[in-house]
Amino acid sequence: MASSSTDARLDQMQMMIQQQNQEIQQLQADEANEASAAQMNEATQAQIGALEDKVNAVSDADKGGWWYNTKVSGRMYFDITDATQKTNGADTTFKGYSFDIKRFYIGIDHKFDDMWSANITTDFTYDSNSSAKATQLYIKKAYLDAHIDDALDVKLGSTDLPWIPFAEGVYGYRYVENTLIDRTKIGTSADWGVHLSGKFADGMFSYAISAINGAGYKAPPGPGNGVKFKSIDVEGRVSANIDDFVVAVGGYTGKLGKDMELASPAPSHTATRFNALAAYKTKEITAGVEYFSANDWNSVTSSTTDKEQGWSGFASYKFDPQWAIFGRYDSVNEKLQQPSVNKPDDTYYNAGIEWSPTKIVSLSLVYKHDNAKHGALANQNGTGTLGSTSLPRTGTYNELGIFGILQW
Repeated sequence: MASSSTDARLDQMQMMIQQQNQEIQQLQADEANEASAAQMNEATQAQIGALEDKVNAVSDADKGGWWYNTKVSGRMYFDITDATQKTNGADTTFKGYSFDIKRFYIGIDHKFDDMWSANITTDFTYDSNSSAKATQLYIKKAYLDAHIDDALDVKLGSTDLPWIPFAEGVYGYRYVENTLIDRTKIGTSADWGVHLSGKFADGMFSYAISAINGAGYKAPPGPGNGVKFKSIDVEGRVSANIDDFVVAVGGYTGKLGKDMELASPAPSHTATRFNALAAYKTKEITAGVEYFSANDWNSVTSSTTDKEQGWSGFASYKFDPQWAIFGRYDSVNEKLQQPSVNKPDDTYYNAGIEWSPTKIVSLSLVYKHDNAKHGALANQNGTGTLGSTSLPRTGTYNELGIFGILQW
């Protein structure tokens, strides 16, 4: 009996020893696995680090390419409408339905460093008033930009002038209609020269001033076209944006590109223009008024003098993220400073509803009406002139359709 009990205890002790040996072996295996995992992790981290170095090297090399700091943008104004223009009550050839691309801009911006950049923007338009009746290609912008500070930016070449692009930004519906002085051709949006601009107090105050040729961006200077100017024109603007209110004043003085060597007839007057704008502008509501007064804009090389003045009231309401309503009313009159029957008055208005399904596209159903009395006025719509210098000296323009903008 004693021997049997001893054997049992010996068996139990052997089992315990075997179990301990298994636990020791398992612990040793776990430690080996952990060491191996650590080694593998170190190797993996090293490989990841080497791969990141290669990616960074490729990225740094890519940043040196011209494409990295170059952007291409586009903007197209288009419409499909039914329009009718009458002169002295009779229909003109400008009548009926059509699909038009009013403007198509392609812009290329390149940034050399934090200070220097450059831009070229082409302007495609259909020249219906020329004998060619063809699409014309112009360079609207071509400039070198030195961004010295927020308070001083210098551009050399052709770029936006101080007033019209600024007014377009406040108005918000350039694709439907040109702003006041652009519509009546008492100004242009870009020209060749030296352009200074800047802003202060976190953008609360801004200014822009341009010393330019005066003939517009479609008439670049240089020996290639034989244009040599004897004087420069100047356009400027100062503005303030306080809370949701925008106010601005500006002006222009010069010979409008007509003061050239051996010019015939030689300029006899200096064209001048005063501009003012005040608006309330939020994400949902825009309401504002623009005013101008100009002298001798159409008489730089004439023995007569003239005076034009006008105002524009505009408003829009974005009642939904994709939907807005808008309207505008313009009143313009021109007076010759000598006895003349050609003293035209122009009344223009539009109204519409806009749908913006995506960021890059907006479409508007719009009605336009323009009415000229007592003479003829330059105009961006129709045949380019509204009214007549012969009795009864009237003209009307009506247009209904879809206007759109595509931009990226």
